[in-house]
Amino acid sequence: MYIVVEGEDPGYDIYVNGHALARNEDALEKLALRLSVKPLLEFFSADENSMALLLEEGAGDPEWARTLPPPQWFTPEDGLITICTLHDFLRGAPVALGADTAAVVSELEEYERVLRKTAVRNLRWQLAVSWK
Repeated sequence: MYIVVEGEDPGYDIYVNGHALARNEDALEKLALRLSVKPLLEFFSADENSMALLLEEGAGDPEWARTLPPPQWFTPEDGLITICTLHDFLRGAPVALGADTAAVVSELEEYERVLRKTAVRNLRWQLAVSWK
């Protein structure tokens, strides 16, 4: 899972490592619901470029990809609510996700850093998924 910021080039590094978040997505979704925040995948949206990459990786159906609604963009503040809530909980529960907890906490910190920069620049974002 990675962050896409609206526009061509936001002017800062948006790279995040979302491997641990992707591996633990089911558990994180349940945790988000328990903590009364949006699950991370609710910030997922696919634009034509994202769908082209997914199809290139062998995921998805080309017919389905043609019927997607327009991409959705989210405010960084909405994403920060989820990310910070999950981060705060997991820092206080270091074994909540077993051996992956530290990696998930680290990745949430990366997401927070990018979304704070996105907020300062008044841009919007979405979550994208790679199957590789």
